[in-house]
Amino acid sequence: MSESSQRKIRVAVVFGGRSTEHGVSCVSAGSILGALDPDEYEAVPVGITREGRWVLASGENPLAIEGGAMPEITAASGQAVVLPADPTSHDLVVLEPAEGAAAALAEVDVVFPALHGAYGEDGTIQGLLEMAGIPYVGANVFASAAAMDKEFTKKLAAAEGIPVGPYVVLRNGQELTQADRDRLGLPVFVKPSRAGSSFGISKVNNWDDFDAALAKARAIDPKVLVEAGIVGREVECGVLEGEAGGQPEASVLAEIRVVAGGHEFYDFEAKYLGDDCEYDLPANLSPELTARVRDLAVRTFTALDCAGLGRVDFFVTADGEVYLNEINTMPGFTSTSMFPRMWAASGLEYPKLVSRLIRTALRRGTGLH
Repeated sequence: MSESSQRKIRVAVVFGGRSTEHGVSCVSAGSILGALDPDEYEAVPVGITREGRWVLASGENPLAIEGGAMPEITAASGQAVVLPADPTSHDLVVLEPAEGAAAALAEVDVVFPALHGAYGEDGTIQGLLEMAGIPYVGANVFASAAAMDKEFTKKLAAAEGIPVGPYVVLRNGQELTQADRDRLGLPVFVKPSRAGSSFGISKVNNWDDFDAALAKARAIDPKVLVEAGIVGREVECGVLEGEAGGQPEASVLAEIRVVAGGHEFYDFEAKYLGDDCEYDLPANLSPELTARVRDLAVRTFTALDCAGLGRVDFFVTADGEVYLNEINTMPGFTSTSMFPRMWAASGLEYPKLVSRLIRTALRRGTGLH
């Protein structure tokens, strides 16, 4: 640090972004900013518009769901700023200088990229931060990209002996063959390979509906996964990078049950816009099955070379088989999201969880060494 070591740690919380998960990211950031201890941290809220413009966000824009509407970052939300990819300076640069702006945007010590989806959770901003030499919370470039792409998540997991269900990858221009249909059976889930928050996902119970589901997914990503439906319980586990070089740690488990609203699956509306879900925390599983899921969560985190944090989602069948669904390297981080709730149930309350992630990022620094 260029200033006194006694000063507060400056944390740039970056949120919004160009993905379909813009609003979810804003809500996550609102919770993170609210959890930062003002005696220890100086928060620098940096919003990214849907067009990719970076702005120093003001407190006038509530980062919360209001009346069923997600928050939005626009060019009018604050002053335009940029982060130069210059490792000799950790300063955000104001494009539209104003009185007091330089002091507000002095050297940043660490970035908390509370971004979900493309251009945030996929390795892109992680690459920028590596080039700029600024420590950041979460997985590195490779792990972020591999976890964001469900095809490669499954391939890396399978290579480590982690069970995954039957699936087919359809790249742009490819179609599902009859042999694929026979192997997968019905129902199938059709989903963009690189998206989150259940955007673009359809459950197909009849092959006559498949083409429309494929078009819906391809509107988000030209590469699409078609997964065999697995009848089972949806169980999640939070994983944290070990402190001081220790082994990754798994939280207690949570089970999600969609109980109302007529949802075919745990979709965006069920996750964020209603009261249609119930949660068992901890999940009502046998000790043996609980231990297996937690072990698989840590193994998945390690297989993808993750860092910081991850939420690993599984299907648990009636006969006790466990299948990996996906891993999120920057899961939803609102105070009511499952990742912080699982860690709170494990004894790590939300503000302490945020502080631990920042400490881990600062200790790890940047680079591959």
